[in-house]
Amino acid sequence: MSNSHPAPVDRLSHPAFIGFLATQFFGAFNDNLFKQLMLLLAIPTAAVAINGVADNATVEQIPTGAQVEGSVETIQAGPTLAGSSLPDASESIPESPPEKGADLQGLATIVFGIPFVIFGGLAGYLADRLSKRTIIVFSKVAEIMVMALGLFAFLATPWIGFTGLWIVLFLMGLQSTFFGPGKYGILPEMLPRAELNRANGLVLMTTFVAIIIGTAVAGPLKDAIIPADIPQMEAASGLWIGSLVCVGIAIVGTITSLWIVRLPAAEPTLKLKAENLAVPKEVRSLLKRDRPLLFALLASCVFWLIAGLTIQAVNSLGKVQLGLTDTWTSMMVSLISVGIAIGGFIAGQLSRKASDNLVVQIGMWGTVGLCVLMSITLKGGEDAINGGHLLGFWGSVPVLMLLGASAAFFAIPIQVFLQARPPEALKGRMIAVMNQANFFAIVLSGAVYFALDRIIEAGGWPRSTVFAAMALLFLPVAIFYRLAPGPESEANPQPEPQA
Repeated sequence: MSNSHPAPVDRLSHPAFIGFLATQFFGAFNDNLFKQLMLLLAIPTAAVAINGVADNATVEQIPTGAQVEGSVETIQAGPTLAGSSLPDASESIPESPPEKGADLQGLATIVFGIPFVIFGGLAGYLADRLSKRTIIVFSKVAEIMVMALGLFAFLATPWIGFTGLWIVLFLMGLQSTFFGPGKYGILPEMLPRAELNRANGLVLMTTFVAIIIGTAVAGPLKDAIIPADIPQMEAASGLWIGSLVCVGIAIVGTITSLWIVRLPAAEPTLKLKAENLAVPKEVRSLLKRDRPLLFALLASCVFWLIAGLTIQAVNSLGKVQLGLTDTWTSMMVSLISVGIAIGGFIAGQLSRKASDNLVVQIGMWGTVGLCVLMSITLKGGEDAINGGHLLGFWGSVPVLMLLGASAAFFAIPIQVFLQARPPEALKGRMIAVMNQANFFAIVLSGAVYFALDRIIEAGGWPRSTVFAAMALLFLPVAIFYRLAPGPESEANPQPEPQA
C-alpha cells in the first residue's frame, strides 16, 4: 500500500486488527496442537507387555506403543499433575529391554516441511497477486477441511495405518505455506507505519503464547483420551477426539478472519515467472556480492536445523529415556518456547547497550554448552532412574528454558540483519528466500534425526545422544561465525535493473 494513502486501520484496538490477531493465534495453536499429537504418536516407547505379560502387574505409568518381553514389576507413582506421574526412585525397570519400532518423528518433520520448500515461492507470488485478506480467509477455510480429514485419518488408522495421517500432515504444511505470506505481509498494508512495531510485538507475543499452550495441551489431551496400555494403532484411532477439537478451533479462526478489513491486491497485474518458484536472479546476485548477508543466511539455516532437531530430541528423551507420560513430555517441549519468549525480550534490551555480535555470541555458545549438558547420561546408569540422564526431568526444566533463551539471543539479531541488510527493492524477495531456506533446513533436520535415530538404536546409546550431535553440528558456527556490524544500506549496491 502506498504511503500516500491512509491506512484502513488507524489503531490496534480496531476490530479488524483484533480479528487478525485472533486468527493467527488460533492458527498457531492448532498447528502446534496437531503436530505435537502426531509427534507423540510417532515415538516408540517402552510399554507394558500387551501379550499378557502385564496381566498380573500393577502399572500406573505406562507409555504406549511397543511390546515388552519378560516381567514388569509394580510401578509406584511419583508426583502427579492432571493424572500423569513422574518417575521417582521407587520405580522399577522391566527385567529385559523392550522391543521398539522406528521413531517416525523425523519423517513427520519432513512431511510437514516439504510444502514450504516446494510451494513457498508460489505462495509469496499469490500473496502479492491477490488480496492478502482473501488469502487468509481461504487458508482458514482450508484449515477446517484439513482438520476434518485428520479426524477421519485417525479413525482409519486400524485399517490404513499412518498413511492417512501423513497425507493430512502434508496438507497442514501446505495450508500453512499459503497462510504465512498473507499473515506476515498484511500488517504494512493494514496499519499506519507508526503502529507496526507495536503490532509486530503483539503478533510475536501471541504466536509464542499459542505455541506454548498448543504444545503443552497436546500431552494432557492425549493422556486423557487414550489409555496407556493399548497398542499404538488403536491409540491413534482414539485421537479422532483431539482432531475434533482442532476442527472447532479452525472454525473459530475462520470466523475471526472475516473481521479483517478488505484490502486490494498489492500487485494485481503481477505475472507468474519461473523464478517466483525458486530464488530470484536479483537475490542470487545480491548474495554473491554481499558475503555478510550470505553468511547470515547460512548461519540462520544451521540454527533452524538445530531448532528442528530440538523438538524431536526432547520428545524422544522424555518418552523413551525418562519414561515420562505425554503430558510431562509436552511440557518439556513448551518450556523451550517460554525460554524463547523471555530470551527475546532480554536480547532486545541487551542489544541497546551491547553489539548485536556479542548477543549472537552469547546465544551460540549458550546453545552449544546447554546441548552438551542435556546430552550427559551417566555411564552404567541406563537401567537407573531417569535412564541414567544426569539432569532428569526437574534438572532439565531450567536448562531447556535457558536453551530457548540462547536460541533467541542467536536468532533475533540475525533475523533483523537479514530483514534490514538488503536494498529496499529486494527486501520482500530476500525475506521469502530466507523463509524457504529456513524451512529447507527444518526438512533436513527430519532427515538428520531419522539417521541419528538409526545410529543410536544400532549402537544401543541413550536418547540424550541426539543433544551431543546437535552441539557438534552447531560448534563450527559458534567458532567461526561473526555477525557483521549493523546493516548499512550503502553497504549494498543497488539491484540490477530488471528487464
